[in-house]
Amino acid sequence: MHPETSVHSEPSDPAGTVMRMGQIGFDAATTLLARHGLQLQRVAPGEPIPGSYWGDEEAGIIGNTVHARADTPVHSLLHEACHLIVLPAERRLDVHTDATDSIEEEDATCYLQIVLADELPGVGRVRLMADMDAWGYSFRLGSTRAWFEQDAGEAREFLRARGLI
Repeated sequence: MHPETSVHSEPSDPAGTVMRMGQIGFDAATTLLARHGLQLQRVAPGEPIPGSYWGDEEAGIIGNTVHARADTPVHSLLHEACHLIVLPAERRLDVHTDATDSIEEEDATCYLQIVLADELPGVGRVRLMADMDAWGYSFRLGSTRAWFEQDAGEAREFLRARGLI
């Protein structure tokens, strides 16, 4: 089954708790995204983030490019990047701001962002799942970790079938 995701739903204080791109730097994320055929475009402080669905400091996507600032949450960068990664390459170029309406692709995106967090030094899946919870991602089992460990079988199979995990 799919997670009920409602990202950025006024959590208690996400700004003070979630890890930001400025804390980890952009180099490792740039390398990670490049391995998946994506580019990371750094946005200057205070400038609007192109292709951001949620606005504010949330990452944006346009074509094969993920846009982020130093204040962008790491989970947001990974989430938007994973939206592009789960899409077939021929669909990526048409993406601007909103990647999908597919429940299967959204589930796979959430799962893959957790897996890829292990490839970013200083982040890892445990921290990313905690940040997702703090930010307000909502899963029917009550937490990101419970969903990932107990209810994400369809997302795993989606990713396996496409050679992404």
